[in-house]
Amino acid sequence: MSKNSHPTSDPAMQALLKRLSPSIANSFTTEQLIALASIVGARGGRVHAIDVRTTIKLPFVPFSFYLVFLMGKNRRTLNATEQYIAVFSMLLLIALTVIFLTCFIVIVLYLLKSALGIDLFSGYSTGLWDWFKT
Repeated sequence: MSKNSHPTSDPAMQALLKRLSPSIANSFTTEQLIALASIVGARGGRVHAIDVRTTIKLPFVPFSFYLVFLMGKNRRTLNATEQYIAVFSMLLLIALTVIFLTCFIVIVLYLLKSALGIDLFSGYSTGLWDWFKT
């Protein structure tokens, strides 16, 4: 909301006032509306890389669910515990990625070896090539 516009021009304020009965919504003074707008618009202006807000209505359920999924850069400073968790999570993610990629590369190389007919251990097969061919 800009400094020169009326508080009721803000979409968040319009939604709030629309939910009130008209007699109550019309009883607010401009000063009260400005105070309400500062509270309602406190989260306004934040931009997220991913911002999904939707309502899900399931059949045979008398109410609906709302879904909010936000993702973006964390601009807050982390305390010591949060920093520890962030570092541990990043190391775990890196380790799992390395393990997954290593397994994937080994399987691809094994399938390539089998496709070329190279037999490293005579009389032994993991059965992966037979499974892949079917």
